Amino acid sequence: MTEFIQLVLAGTANGCIYGLLALALVLIYRSTHIINFGQGEMAMFSTYICWSFLNAGMGYWLAVPLTLILAFAAGIAVQRILIRPVQNAPELTIVIVTLGLYLFFNSLALWIYSGVPKPFPLPTGIRQASWQVGDIFIIPYHLFIFAVLITLMAVLYVLFQRTKLGLGLRAAAAQPASSRLVGINVNWMLALGWGIAAAAGALAGMLSAPVVQLEPNFMATILIFSFASATLGGFDSPPGAVVGGIAIGNIVALGGRYIEFIGTQLDIVLALVVIVAVLLIRPAGLFGRQVVQRV
Repeated sequence: MTEFIQLVLAGTANGCIYGLLALALVLIYRSTHIINFGQGEMAMFSTYICWSFLNAGMGYWLAVPLTLILAFAAGIAVQRILIRPVQNAPELTIVIVTLGLYLFFNSLALWIYSGVPKPFPLPTGIRQASWQVGDIFIIPYHLFIFAVLITLMAVLYVLFQRTKLGLGLRAAAAQPASSRLVGINVNWMLALGWGIAAAAGALAGMLSAPVVQLEPNFMATILIFSFASATLGGFDSPPGAVVGGIAIGNIVALGGRYIEFIGTQLDIVLALVVIVAVLLIRPAGLFGRQVVQRV
């Protein structure tokens, strides 16, 4: 039982990271109906930017907010420069553009920072030693990750439900034509959505980097788990993305331990099985809404 609880705690911590990146995917999909295959690499490059600040001597609690601001601005720039010109193009064109983003940021990171793994520090003030409660070991950094996720969800809830900007973002995503008629600048609302998603993705990257060393491909596997999380929770449900992330984190942790042939080497197979199963059984996900069109 002790081992099971320990695995659940670790799986929940990893699931929070998957949920954060899944949240970024969902925010973009809800506003533009685009799946950004470059989301993980954008997060990876933002994490390298933060590492550069830290390596230059900047404090952690200054480097992280500055990186989030830059990631937010980069998300807006990507939408305005690359996505907006093709937003009405065939879906395959948009997919190719987002795959181009993946290749661009991956190659840029490899060119600038090389492929040598780099250690990324824990947040200043977070203990490395674990707390022991009975036979259970609790890692403070796992609690920190969970607290960050809860805080971000609360901020996004207030933004989308209680502010004029948030209402504009929701209106632009749901009814762009009607929103234009009432004076909402839909193009800028969509760009802000990309900026928020880029910042959320950067946060996921910076939280995962201390666990797995920073290198140009470190977000690739996390992106697949995040796709599974968004698919499970529903691509039009931000809370579903978070719940799906925690579920995927625990499925991977428990399946890798108790399904003998899976182990730690084939745990990504579990995510792929979840994706296929959800698409076959409930394509909208657990919290998604099924859209019915009358012919």
